[in-house]
Amino acid sequence: MDLLFATSNKNKVIEMRTLLGPGVRLLSLEDVGCQEEIPETSDTIEGNALQKVRYIIQKYHIDCFADDTGMEVDVLDGRPGVFSARYAGDSRDANKNMDKVLGELSTQENRGAQFRTILALILGGKEFSFEGIMRGTILYEKRGNSGFGYDPIFQPQGFSRSFAEMNLTEKNGTSHRAAAALKMAEFLNSRLG
Repeated sequence: MDLLFATSNKNKVIEMRTLLGPGVRLLSLEDVGCQEEIPETSDTIEGNALQKVRYIIQKYHIDCFADDTGMEVDVLDGRPGVFSARYAGDSRDANKNMDKVLGELSTQENRGAQFRTILALILGGKEFSFEGIMRGTILYEKRGNSGFGYDPIFQPQGFSRSFAEMNLTEKNGTSHRAAAALKMAEFLNSRLG
């Protein structure tokens, strides 16, 4: 089965290829020549994922899925949430985003947070969605060099290391995106027979 992942983030494509397995030939936006910015103007994570996948279907007419992920910090009332990628400005600078969160939490003892991912899938003209959540805590400083986004400041529940201190196999075994992707993979495998 050919399936387009509506992202230009190469790290996400690598993660997803390992999660979906050999029954799915995963295509990227680069594979179909899509270089334009896909709209993300919804005020919810679910809305952004659906907006992206509907845009790709309308333009490229190929079964596809898109994700949107937000870091939701308890004492920040769920912020940065849907604005995670641009939390410190339109430049999408991960270090600035992390610095802003760390600054906002500098006097907080409650550092509970979660990553939440929604995968929106359009397959055969029908829409489906899959959610993955990973609870954890925001560290006091950045740790690790792997991963991307907020990974260096997020320590998943049950672990003593940040996502950025884990290798891809470890992260894929526990992450929010992995949880959503495994639900989607199970669904796709049931369709592949």
